[in-house]
Amino acid sequence: MKWTAAQVPDMSGRTFVVTGANSGLGLAATRALAQHGARVVMAVRSLNKGHEAAARIHDEQPRARLEVRDLDLADLESVRGFAVALHADGVPVDVLINNAGVMAPPHSLSPQGFESQFAAGHLGHFALTGLLLRTLSTGRDPRVVTVSSMMHRGGRIHFDDLNGTRHYAPQEFYQQAKFAQTVFALELHRRLGAAGSPVRSLLAHPGYTATNLATTGPRGLPRLAGRIGNRLLAQNVTMGVLPQLYASTAFDARGGQFYGPDGLREMRGHPTPVKPDPAAEDPTTAQRLWELSESLTGIRYNLSAPA
Repeated sequence: MKWTAAQVPDMSGRTFVVTGANSGLGLAATRALAQHGARVVMAVRSLNKGHEAAARIHDEQPRARLEVRDLDLADLESVRGFAVALHADGVPVDVLINNAGVMAPPHSLSPQGFESQFAAGHLGHFALTGLLLRTLSTGRDPRVVTVSSMMHRGGRIHFDDLNGTRHYAPQEFYQQAKFAQTVFALELHRRLGAAGSPVRSLLAHPGYTATNLATTGPRGLPRLAGRIGNRLLAQNVTMGVLPQLYASTAFDARGGQFYGPDGLREMRGHPTPVKPDPAAEDPTTAQRLWELSESLTGIRYNLSAPA
């Protein structure tokens, strides 16, 4: 039986934080979660766009429990401020969906001097997860769901040129960000398990889904190709969001598992377990990336094995 959003269990009493919640997959996830009773904190870079998105959902679901909060994942100060405010306001977090990202823009650096795709896609989510881990650990069926991409396959970490100073290719550094997210989520699963934590780390990817990601970041011919691909090849966002909804809500979703579409080359279809690139499971790469991420963000996870 194919899994659909209609099979999302009752989420009443649970709080989700969704990054990039004002458009695309983040908005689709927010809408589906709210429909099934969840309280959703919409973490967005633009408060105006976030409130507009929330208003559209409220038009459809007047009783939706939504809260819009400012979060620029490319800026580590914004990430810290977001986490501090959640703690100060006593907001519980049961599930964190690391969904936001940018795709193949011209070369640019974050406020802290990191390549923008790596900063927003990986470093920001690494920091956010670490800052919310204590809160998550007291949640109900707590999970961290990291949204990767088919394009993580073939990616690598440019440890010798992390910011693209010597060489920058937009798609190649998008692959780096998605590869890093995949390595991080798998390593987080291992570390959470070793520490006996109740929090589960899961991964999802949407296949080829028509969102504005492929048409807002790239320039020139890649942007045109993105528009054509969205129109002719991609599945709609209500299908593309299913893997992350499954990972974040299904009772039988397992920690450390990667969920993607079940169709040809994982481009479209219903959620099913899929395999990450074997390189993303390399423990040496994972250790090196983890230590680098701690150094760059200043965030160290409070994980220790139970006595």
